[in-house]
Amino acid sequence: MDQHEQPAGPGRKARTPAAERALAEAEIRRRAYLEEEAARPVERGGRGGKEPIRYGDWEVKGLATDF
Repeated sequence: MDQHEQPAGPGRKARTPAAERALAEAEIRRRAYLEEEAARPVERGGRGGKEPIRYGDWEVKGLATDF
């Protein structure tokens, strides 16, 4: 079963064509993002992990703050 497939059963609605298109578009974007992420050069000597500013936070002296 695909991760987006809904199991058939009582109380479950069938997805509309618009919902199916939206899920397909999201999957395409997710895959493109992962390919882009993998193509980036590896940082050497960095602090490790994802950058806090990537999530809208600011990092000052190792402390991340969110506005």
